[in-house]
Amino acid sequence: MKKIINDPETVVQDALRGMQAAHADLLSVHYDPAVVTRADAPVRGKVAIISGGGAGHEPLHGGFVGRGMLDAACPGAVFTSPTPDQVLDAVSRCDGGAGALLIVKNYTGDVLNFETAGEMAESEVRSVVIDDDVAVKDSLYTAGRRGVGGTVLLEKIVGAAAERGDDLAACEALALRVIASVRSMGLALTSCTVPHVGSPSFELADDEMEIGIGIHGEPGRQRVPVGSASEMVSALLDPVLEDLPFSSGDRVLLFTNSMGGTPLIELYLAHGIAEQLLADRGITVERRLVGPYITSLEMQGMSLTLLRLDDEMISLWDAPVHTPALRWGV
Repeated sequence: MKKIINDPETVVQDALRGMQAAHADLLSVHYDPAVVTRADAPVRGKVAIISGGGAGHEPLHGGFVGRGMLDAACPGAVFTSPTPDQVLDAVSRCDGGAGALLIVKNYTGDVLNFETAGEMAESEVRSVVIDDDVAVKDSLYTAGRRGVGGTVLLEKIVGAAAERGDDLAACEALALRVIASVRSMGLALTSCTVPHVGSPSFELADDEMEIGIGIHGEPGRQRVPVGSASEMVSALLDPVLEDLPFSSGDRVLLFTNSMGGTPLIELYLAHGIAEQLLADRGITVERRLVGPYITSLEMQGMSLTLLRLDDEMISLWDAPVHTPALRWGV
């Protein structure tokens, strides 16, 4: 195992210290329990948007803390759910009197721990669960579909709604609308290595790729010979399009995501292919996001996410955002 770390047992805390040093103008890091909050939290009169999950998916979630997106993120150990006390602490630090909305990816530990925290909180708390992965119905970590790339889009759109002053019920309703309209699927060319494990999560031969992987290094739905970029994009895009289903005339946001080890030259190449395939089906790409925004450590691979847009979602996507990993309009 070759990684830029000191001690596998302290890698998350060490990374959080570096994050605080790099972005002290945007966020505050608290260590016992580990919570990342907006530097100006709590924002009075604003619904607090809170998410979290295991580390190893950076910049998700801490990199999206800031104006126009998340008020707080709860980082667990690598690929491990945050604890209820982390979520409770985030709520107490960020509730400005308008309640809190918890955005939860559909993994068994995440759902249980966020639900427990919501029940224990003194504030008004509601939660939504995102399950956009079309690859599997159940996995090593979930009961039902996994929450993956659509989480980034959900956090941005609902974060913008909270920033403009929407109340808790409106933020929840919007979140559910986004969840119903977004689908994702990913593939891997290599596995990833969790620091405290020290060996790859699964083995792939040099001429193999895994279709339908999860963000925790879970194996996918099928292992096939490595194909061309066009074949890879089709293998992801076709199931996504069929699932909602998407159809001619739809307006979408296309999110082409690196799993951590895929360079931008390959990611842009894949994105261009996806745009053409969508155009061939009469689907209009209104908005785009390309880059490593929800990763799986150093895994080589990519995921494609499609969100069916309406006018309000487009407006909220375009709204100003100022976080370590996503910023525009500021």
